[in-house]
Amino acid sequence: MTVYKPVKLAAILTALFILLNAGCAEALETEANNGSETDTENGAESTGYFALPDTPGDVYETEELNFYVQTVAENLGVAWGMAFLPDGHVLITQRNGNLRLVRDGRLVDESVGGVPEVRAQGQGGLLDIELHPNYDENGWIYISYSKPGSGGAQTAIMRARFDAESNSLVDQEEIYEGTPFTNSRHHFGSRIAFDHDGYLYFSIGDRGQMDTAQDVTNSNGNLFRLHDDGSIPSDNPFVGQDGLDEIYAYGLRNIQGMATHPETGVIWTNLHGPRGGDELNYHNKPGANYGWPEITYGINYNGTEITPHTEKEGMEQPVMHWTPSIAPSGMTFVTSDKYPGWQGDVLNGALSYQLISRIVIDGVDYVHEERILEGIGRIRDVHEAPDGYIYFTNESNGTLNRIIPVEN
Repeated sequence: MTVYKPVKLAAILTALFILLNAGCAEALETEANNGSETDTENGAESTGYFALPDTPGDVYETEELNFYVQTVAENLGVAWGMAFLPDGHVLITQRNGNLRLVRDGRLVDESVGGVPEVRAQGQGGLLDIELHPNYDENGWIYISYSKPGSGGAQTAIMRARFDAESNSLVDQEEIYEGTPFTNSRHHFGSRIAFDHDGYLYFSIGDRGQMDTAQDVTNSNGNLFRLHDDGSIPSDNPFVGQDGLDEIYAYGLRNIQGMATHPETGVIWTNLHGPRGGDELNYHNKPGANYGWPEITYGINYNGTEITPHTEKEGMEQPVMHWTPSIAPSGMTFVTSDKYPGWQGDVLNGALSYQLISRIVIDGVDYVHEERILEGIGRIRDVHEAPDGYIYFTNESNGTLNRIIPVEN
């Protein structure tokens, strides 16, 4: 596999400086003051949530485009999820239980108040965050977290509204609590996404007890679908049958990335396999069984076999799998015209391999993978923001970063 390394492109940087100085100076000055997207009379491109840096960094040359990485916030620790507010501010979850606000391009010193209590141990803590599709009208924000309770902890989902004046969550409502609670420190999931019909999807991992993923009478190893208020859709696959009414799909080891296909509205996910067998999946079949641990392309961490089977009748196959494991994390679809050649592709962060994996798909078929930013650090989340830029969090150095494309 070709490895693309950063190269200095003097001509590109010179042209970029000329462009910034000639056409964007006024926009950048305004942007630095208010931190939100700004239109200019001369038609210069908006810089989105953050001003462009005075000096661009090293340029990375890839198959389809060149870019540099801008660090826009620091001191974030393990920044698990991010939500971009319409006013140009960003909410970021930290796994240790804090919710942080980036306002006017700066990290606010005090954590956001009103967050739920979490069990911040192992892989648990304050996890994903997602805005309601109609956030402008209702203000709802959804958060997943490891909730402490009798018997240990389990993944829960809450919704709340953000009050900027008090820098606090208000109107908190817990809308889902998984079962059973356990002292396991592993596989809480949990990503959140809405489909085009407004259904809420989220994940809970198998909690380190693999056989539970084939048991639909508990919450472990599943993808869930609810209405936005936590009520259960009447057409969910296990309504009126054996199995939890809220389950949409099962047999899923530990989903760590989730995104909605921009055209079809179908939920796509990635998950951690054991040693090998990380997967990219799509979910257009209610009640589908994705096979864990009856089928897998991975093996136990000690090298022993989990199962001899990689496929079985009635169990879904992944779009692709990573063997060896890259430990995929947050994912997003690229829709922005800022990234020619990437539109329609899936971007997956990777923890153990410390990179972003760009997956080219044709419909639901895997075409090609390109690995970029190799060795940059443990990338926890990747998100295309409303300003059209791709952002990612790097838990190795506690930063929020933005990918800025430049002319090839």
